[in-house]
Amino acid sequence: MLTTAAILAAKSRAVVASEQDPPTSFGPNDTIQVAVVGAGGRGQSHIDGFAGKPGTVVTHICDCDESHGQRSCESAAEKQGGRKPVWVKDIRKLLEDPSINAVSIATPNHWHALGAIWAVQAGKDVYVEKPVSHNVLEGRRAVQAARKHNRMVQTGTQSRSNPGMREAMEFIHSGGIGEVKVSRGLCYKPRPTIGPKGVYEVPKEVDYDLWSGPARILPLTRKRFHYDWHWQWEYGNGDLGNQGIHQMDLCRWALGEDRLSDRVWSFGGRFGYEDAGETANTQIVVHDYGPRKLIFEVRGLETPEYKGAKVGIIVEGSKGYLVMTSYASGTAFDLDGKPIKQFQGGGDDRHYKNFTDAMRARDHKILNADIEDGHLSSALCHLGNISLRLGKSIASPDMPAALRDGGGDSVVEDAWLRTAEHLTANKVENYQVQMGLPLQVDPISESFLGNHPPNEWLTREYRAPYTIPSESAV
Repeated sequence: MLTTAAILAAKSRAVVASEQDPPTSFGPNDTIQVAVVGAGGRGQSHIDGFAGKPGTVVTHICDCDESHGQRSCESAAEKQGGRKPVWVKDIRKLLEDPSINAVSIATPNHWHALGAIWAVQAGKDVYVEKPVSHNVLEGRRAVQAARKHNRMVQTGTQSRSNPGMREAMEFIHSGGIGEVKVSRGLCYKPRPTIGPKGVYEVPKEVDYDLWSGPARILPLTRKRFHYDWHWQWEYGNGDLGNQGIHQMDLCRWALGEDRLSDRVWSFGGRFGYEDAGETANTQIVVHDYGPRKLIFEVRGLETPEYKGAKVGIIVEGSKGYLVMTSYASGTAFDLDGKPIKQFQGGGDDRHYKNFTDAMRARDHKILNADIEDGHLSSALCHLGNISLRLGKSIASPDMPAALRDGGGDSVVEDAWLRTAEHLTANKVENYQVQMGLPLQVDPISESFLGNHPPNEWLTREYRAPYTIPSESAV
């Protein structure tokens, strides 16, 4: 894929598979031994997905925060008849154990791709949380590693295994709402301030070098160590890559696109408070797929629903529209707003089972959220953030003209006008908007056209030994 000097500069410390590789297939009565990496909120969900379930057992929990790790070992033991997992601090040590068949990754975002690649290289199958990457290039490297080593790698976008969502997508693709014109994602999720920027103490239970991994070791500037990393660029991707990746994935699925967009443009900012957060709490991302658009809206301040949804997708077609307001349920309407079909049926357990089913069959095509899908949808989020961060600050009254100059049509202008009204309702006045740089994308090479400086934003500088391998070394 990409071959810029910045991308190829770093060499990876590859974790070499043990001479006693895990079995390449599992019989119906074989127990799959799972290690969960990351013992925070999502890590607990991963433990629930495998501990005490038929055919799986959690044998190890890895976390560089010892208190989180030990606590999770106790909770897992309760779920699996007293069998207590072993706590391991360092993922590299964990991956040396040949008894582990699968690694389930629920770390902060900046560790997702590297953890997945190392696990694949060590001969493990992988379930990795969304987004599967912190930047575009490392997501593609994860795909390449999975294919090279014939490993099953499932993305944690559980909607893809829910019957209600799958039925809704089939309805769209069969022409149930006509020709799709706009696929719209909404992440209207209140996000309060994370507190003032300062210099805080890292919790004594945390190995900060391990926690930082590929990222720079920086002073801790947020008050809450865990979770609030989502709102700092070094580790997270804002709500676009937190909650929003779920809906971004569904929007792309609704369009039936298995590639990146041709053009990306984003604008917004962090409004309503000043704090240690860096990412936008108000953002619009526009992806152009020829005549069709994928539009994403993030709102972190209080806001009403739009067409009955706050966190969900709205797919607009020539004969009607479809609204999915959760991970599994929703309704299709005709152009007059009359309901014509409903969809329901969910449950996260289906997604974990789909992963182990693929492990037993040794067929990645069985996966409902294969790493390729995870990479593409995650990359759409990253491209939106790149556009935003490369932009310039303009006064809010200048937005209508700036939108027209950037090629915005009535759909884009409407999204901004509704957002501006939302900011006014939250008493945000006399504000500056980060007007992102419109960027042309080559969806084949997954790079920006022209090889100008924005291509440097497709990767990052990695801190040895936590480096992403080159394509030839995955």
